[in-house]
Amino acid sequence: MEKYAVVLAGGAGLRAGGEMPKQFQILGGLPVLWWSVKAFHEEDPSTKIRIVMHPGFFDLWDILYSELPAEEREIDVEIVCGGSSRIESVKRGILGIGSTSDTLVAVHDAARPLISPEMIGRGWIAARENGAAVPVVPMIDSIRHLSENGSTAVDRSRYVRVQTPQVFYGDLLKKAYEDLTDEDARILTDDASVVERLGHKISLYDGEINNLKITNPIDFAIAGVLIGKLD
Repeated sequence: MEKYAVVLAGGAGLRAGGEMPKQFQILGGLPVLWWSVKAFHEEDPSTKIRIVMHPGFFDLWDILYSELPAEEREIDVEIVCGGSSRIESVKRGILGIGSTSDTLVAVHDAARPLISPEMIGRGWIAARENGAAVPVVPMIDSIRHLSENGSTAVDRSRYVRVQTPQVFYGDLLKKAYEDLTDEDARILTDDASVVERLGHKISLYDGEINNLKITNPIDFAIAGVLIGKLD
């Protein structure tokens, strides 16, 4: 099957600290977003990789890309102009991808640089078998449900935390995004929610605790330590 990795790198991401969006900051000697590119390429060099970013970041990326080691620049990537929202960026990221069940598309947040090739492989397999698959990890904290009357404890074993990459048949993902309304775009928070709206069942595969999302400065510090252990 033809495989595409759509790496979303369009947000401002300033909560993580620093003078530039988190996806462009240097982590372990490379821009944060490049670690995801490396993982997809290592898992299967034939995977077509698209990096989706706001056009306002193109000049910055040109500079960062020129500073990559020569062997890194041998990885073939396509830069795609992102939109004003995550939904719009995904729409643009999947333009031109074949609308058939012979195509798999993995949508991944660039802010998760610790994705492993092994986890990526599990995602391809799960999506090939079920058409739509998302990685999850168990809840480890106690959680409570908020209501107008206060809050109540809930059974955390009935809940999981969702990660990326979320993987789909190309035709399924494209149809799901073509049918979105503006109201849907305001409510739905990930690609699985968009596809589920069509009535398609979402299968789950094992994510990884290390596959953290960099959001705050402490996340950046933790990712730096974990990247250092991988080198």
